Amino acid sequence: MLGCLYVFVISVVIFSSVSSEAQMVPAVYVFGDSLVDVGNNNYLTLSIAKANHRHYGVDFPNQKPTGRFSNGKNAADFIAEKLGLPTSPPYLSLVSKANKNSNTSSFMDGVSFASAGAGIFDGTDEHYRQSIPLTKQVDYYTLVHEQMTREVGTPALQKHLSRSIFAVVIGSNDIFGYSGSSDLRKKNTPQQYVDSMAFSLKVQLQRLYDYGARKFEITGVGALGCCPTFRVKNNTECVTEVNYWSVKYNQGLQSMLKEWQSENGGIIYSYFDTYTVINDLIQNPASYGFADVKEACCGLGELNAKAPCVPVSKLCPNRQDHIFWDQFHPTEAASRSFVERIFDGSSSYTSPINMRQLVAA
Repeated sequence: MLGCLYVFVISVVIFSSVSSEAQMVPAVYVFGDSLVDVGNNNYLTLSIAKANHRHYGVDFPNQKPTGRFSNGKNAADFIAEKLGLPTSPPYLSLVSKANKNSNTSSFMDGVSFASAGAGIFDGTDEHYRQSIPLTKQVDYYTLVHEQMTREVGTPALQKHLSRSIFAVVIGSNDIFGYSGSSDLRKKNTPQQYVDSMAFSLKVQLQRLYDYGARKFEITGVGALGCCPTFRVKNNTECVTEVNYWSVKYNQGLQSMLKEWQSENGGIIYSYFDTYTVINDLIQNPASYGFADVKEACCGLGELNAKAPCVPVSKLCPNRQDHIFWDQFHPTEAASRSFVERIFDGSSSYTSPINMRQLVAA
């Protein structure tokens, strides 16, 4: 299913041969789900997880849908802005027939492999028919790595990748899948399931490391039980059980990252505690500039959460004061708020360092 607020293991690879005063890193390679998908799913013929219709993109610069599950920009856009870079384009757009004759320099400027509906586990996307699961996203990255190696050579490529930030925003859909599958819950206790998530993620992170990644921005999942799609089934309140699974996964993720770092030389990472940020925002919305923490801005029915954001949906009157854009995803305003804390957050939200410190490391 689609990601709700933030599961972040951001694997942003940043690569570029040209720099400017504002540019902090060479390029960005993004891995993840709908929270950072900037259009890959538009190229998936079978997928029904597409933000390519009216209302999506209503606040984007061209006021048109772009494949982002937002009223405007998403976290990938704001991370790129913070780093002084353009948003990394969708991988499938770069390898489409229209671009197949272009050279590999576009890969060096950054690529997004993120795909709505994707999970850490393969098959998480079955409800949406088609996405690019994390394993396949990393497969695509290895192909990009091979092409860039042919273009600039191994020494030059490794130098650039070692200065890059790898961002992976993934995990929410796996928890949504566990919540919606009685079969999965029969086969796995919550602890077994989230432990398996963390282990499977570690395998993919290791693959990225083996192909040159050294700096990682990694974010835990948010308070998923507080998404409008869950609230509307629970008298508008957060679903405690789903939030519990989110907490347990985040704990396992942090333990895994420490272990993984100790096993490999040169890894530097920043973990973002999305759960705590969202919980603070829900408890004290006015201090963050928000007013509505329950309702989706675009949808139908109670809390605007009885149906997805579709062309006939009604929009909330003020998109700036809502946390949620649709049943699962944050508004542009909420995404901006999260990235501010990813980049410059205190030790209450980031550990062992924030993204600004990660870039400087």
